[in-house]
Amino acid sequence: MGNASSMLTQYDIEEVQEHCNYLCESSAVSQQEIVALYERFCQLDRSANGFISADEFLSIPEFSLNPLSQRLLKMVDGLNFTDFVAFLSAFSPKASIQHKIESIFRVHDIDGKGRVTLKDLLEVLRDLTGSFMSEEQRKVLCTPCSFNFFCHF
Repeated sequence: MGNASSMLTQYDIEEVQEHCNYLCESSAVSQQEIVALYERFCQLDRSANGFISADEFLSIPEFSLNPLSQRLLKMVDGLNFTDFVAFLSAFSPKASIQHKIESIFRVHDIDGKGRVTLKDLLEVLRDLTGSFMSEEQRKVLCTPCSFNFFCHF
């Protein structure tokens, strides 16, 4: 699987599925989905080096238009195929709630220290609202009292 242009074997498919099952604690990705994702991965991997770069991810219109795309790029830049499938598995309806929460948490944990701080939340809100909300409005929305509300869902 090192070369993106190589064929995907049954062993490769099972290995990717096992990796995703280990991470997700459920079978969030079927073998058919892995084959389809491999075809998409090869299309995105224009350099055929077995990894998808940030520029290659930005070639996906839906990705580049996402207000959180720059934050997501930090998570996906340089993914190999196995990691690509593991990343996307969080978006599967079959993914466990725990896997989905952990993935969302990583998007919001800007500094990667294992906790979402008020600063992290303000930065995400800034990305999402742009000029439609003032900094003062964001701070009011994210006061410590409001922040406690967000942490306890």
